[in-house]
Amino acid sequence: MSTLVSRRAVLRALGLGAGAAVLSSCAAPNQPRYTDTGARRLTMWGSWSGDQAGQIQTQLDAFNAAQSDFAFHYVPQGALEEKMLTGIASGNVPDLVLWDRWQTAKYGRRGALQQIDAWAARDGVDLEGFYAEAVREMSVGEQTFGLPLIVDTRAIFYNRAHLDEAGIRPPTTWAELADAAEALTVREGGRLKRAGFEIQDVGLFSMWLGQAGGRLLDPSERYTAFDSPEGLEVLDFWDDLLHERKVYELGFSDGIDAFAQGVVSMKYDGPWNLPTWDAVDGLEYGVVPAVVGPRGDSGASMGGFGLVVPTDAPCPEGAWELMKWWAVDQENSLAFSEISKNIPANVEASRRAVGTVDDRFGPMVETIEVAKVRPPVPGYSDVETLALIPALQQVMSGTLGGAAALADAAAQGDRILEANR
Repeated sequence: MSTLVSRRAVLRALGLGAGAAVLSSCAAPNQPRYTDTGARRLTMWGSWSGDQAGQIQTQLDAFNAAQSDFAFHYVPQGALEEKMLTGIASGNVPDLVLWDRWQTAKYGRRGALQQIDAWAARDGVDLEGFYAEAVREMSVGEQTFGLPLIVDTRAIFYNRAHLDEAGIRPPTTWAELADAAEALTVREGGRLKRAGFEIQDVGLFSMWLGQAGGRLLDPSERYTAFDSPEGLEVLDFWDDLLHERKVYELGFSDGIDAFAQGVVSMKYDGPWNLPTWDAVDGLEYGVVPAVVGPRGDSGASMGGFGLVVPTDAPCPEGAWELMKWWAVDQENSLAFSEISKNIPANVEASRRAVGTVDDRFGPMVETIEVAKVRPPVPGYSDVETLALIPALQQVMSGTLGGAAALADAAAQGDRILEANR
């Protein structure tokens, strides 16, 4: 079993005092409880809520029925990372967490998560059965801090009727995307009635940068590299789409599912929306891989979630049993894929899912096979959330020029990376 790190050491590493305040909304301490059948009742946290929370609980119910030692229940948490930190301070942590993998470098390095390498070796779990990039994203150096559960990538979702009416094929390049988006855009009296392409999520900058042939960090992974000709090329392309071709207006999709309502013809999205859009009467849509950039770069990117055990989890052995059952076993991975329309991080399960769960996974699995994750470097997640994304939002709103935004974000990002070395 992994060596536990003391709560005091974790708090020091994360910059919290031993008397750190606990959020008033935190649940009561996770005391050992047992069901009527004698199974130990365990808790899983995650940021998924609504229908997705129900999907998770359905999977947990299947695990609970498959064995008699543990009974898991799922508790959605807003501001998950903050709850984890205050939970460590108070001793109120769950047994298992559904974890956005790209945060692992930050929290694993500082002792907030338990290593799984000893468990995996003991039980013969072959980490090579998962996508290597997903495992890399859950590792710091030679230490692994969880099992990848699902993988995702962005693909272009398009309204078949709109493209057929315009006589347009799904785009494969930046140039084709711009021309198609312009042709699909509909205005009446100067007002945007239908956007040819939704361009609003600046969090996808890393994918666009890869398509332009650029890098987020330099080869040493010590300094930012997005303040570059390729980075500026991305922002110039966005500017062309927004202000020259006028294929979208910021805020046009706010508060609505514009693709489901037929007022956006194309957009980047992931497999999790398949159940929602399949339920929309009259919506016929297709899925194709993300386009390549002006010099043929795919910029294939991967995201997704994993399962981790927090430091001082009440029952790490029970958490590990669920992790193995869910992520390692192909049949259980496929069962959750069927429930949630997410792609398993188990390589063979993901390939099987194309034929057994949804053929539309095909373009995404094709991309995932060659995709790269964002740099799993301590501090990089803060570079994006605290420096890069705010700067890009200023560019989109017109309050800051592209060159100045990238320069400012790079300077701040370099300071963040230095502080985390």
